Amino acid sequence: MKEAAENPSAVAGNPEEGALLPGHVGLPLLRRIHAGGMRLALDPSAHARLLASQATVRSIVDGGAVVYGINTGFGKLAQTLIPHERLAELQRNLVLSHSAGTGEPLAAGVVRLVLATKAVSLARGHSGIRPEIVDALLALGNAGLLPRIPSKGSVGASGDLAPLAHLACVLIGEGEVTTPEGAVIGGAEALARIGFAPFVLGPKEGLALLNGTQVSTALALAGLFGAEDVFAAGLMAGALSLEAIQGSIKPFDARIHAARGQPGQIAVAAAVRALLDGSEIVPSHADCGHVQDPYSLRCVPQVMGACLDNLAHAARVLRIEANAASDNPLVFDNGDVISGGNFHAEPVAFAADIIALAVSEIGAISERRMALLLDSGLSGLPPFLVRDGGVNSGFMIAQVTAAALASENKSLAHPASVDSLPTSANQEDHVSMATFAARRLGEMVENTAVVVGIEAMAAVQGIELKRGPKSSPLLEAEFAAIRERVAFIEQDRFLAPSIEAMRLWARQRSWPEVVQALLPSRFQVESGES
Repeated sequence: MKEAAENPSAVAGNPEEGALLPGHVGLPLLRRIHAGGMRLALDPSAHARLLASQATVRSIVDGGAVVYGINTGFGKLAQTLIPHERLAELQRNLVLSHSAGTGEPLAAGVVRLVLATKAVSLARGHSGIRPEIVDALLALGNAGLLPRIPSKGSVGASGDLAPLAHLACVLIGEGEVTTPEGAVIGGAEALARIGFAPFVLGPKEGLALLNGTQVSTALALAGLFGAEDVFAAGLMAGALSLEAIQGSIKPFDARIHAARGQPGQIAVAAAVRALLDGSEIVPSHADCGHVQDPYSLRCVPQVMGACLDNLAHAARVLRIEANAASDNPLVFDNGDVISGGNFHAEPVAFAADIIALAVSEIGAISERRMALLLDSGLSGLPPFLVRDGGVNSGFMIAQVTAAALASENKSLAHPASVDSLPTSANQEDHVSMATFAARRLGEMVENTAVVVGIEAMAAVQGIELKRGPKSSPLLEAEFAAIRERVAFIEQDRFLAPSIEAMRLWARQRSWPEVVQALLPSRFQVESGES
């Protein structure tokens, strides 16, 4: 069998190289894997652990001991002993019977994360699986041959069984794979392209592939990265809105936030001060007599800071889980094989619910700032941010769109982790629902991207309507970047393309360093943590 590096159908160009050291894969690397364009390899030190755990499993089989998952049935059928000559059949049947997912295939970035984190988990050396199987997982990703994994069908306990079974199907020559060109091919053909034959799974190998939290974790990581994007966009939009209505900078005074002590709040206030540094608008209204702004502006540090603290907590949980041995049973150095419950994805479910709350609040406070901009009694700007009002409706219905999406996110933010439906004849009687908890984050992030994009578009419209003193260098640069995407609204026009352009602004921009430095995937280390 060929190693991934020998594969002639690997991703074209000069992809970034990434070494996966199990137990020490950090968020910055995971973010780059999600984005694509990386070529991954397992750190050589992991191969010895893989071989040792495989040898333990082999000795159990050869010695005739009865161990769950190696030579027994699964779940409620754990008491059924499987004859030695049927162990390969057992593993194959496990994979085929569990390939019961439904729904649209997972996005490419999520599948790349699934492949990488599954390889990392197996390479921790507690799974009893051959190194060649891990090599094949990475080779598929390096070649851009992504297993088609249905998005629905996991309750997030006993592992992401159905979705991971669809991944495992490819390794035995079944299932479907999407090529870099977008074609769909069979698993056997995909393996042939990377120089592998379909695997005949040995004892425990099928179970090790199916058990684990890699799908729910990958979905949650994708949600985290999207949440970081809209957090940054929301912070920029809020600063622009503050300038548009000539709001007070006093609520961002460092002494206020130090007196409370919440780290996210302190960091956000400092970032807003840095964004406004050098503004000519701020001193231009220093003696205007205005006392207090509405909460959506005055409490940006408190609200966005709380969102940041929660994103940082979720990020820590997900970084740990991305490195975890989460199948069952686990193989240990002394030869013990212990059945437990690391496949239960409750930590991921809670993390995803926390991200959902933050994403919803980022959009909720952004929509309120936009409503403020449109209210001439509060903003001092023309009604609905258009000069010739009446004939023109300006941003009236754009705010309705933002309100609709912010409201939708409130429903989607209901915690999924509080739900549970028993499965497997009540053997699996409490489940996490982590996979749905994480999957719904993608829709929520896109909703919030639209909301903060509309706010930013409205804010630069407001700044231009009052055009006089300039804002800070950082915000003037952002003003120019937005104007490259959307033009000033002098008269009503077909607005949907501008809204879509601003959604992309919220999702794909490269933010100033003072904002980037806040994001968990930037400040959490890639190594040194286990």
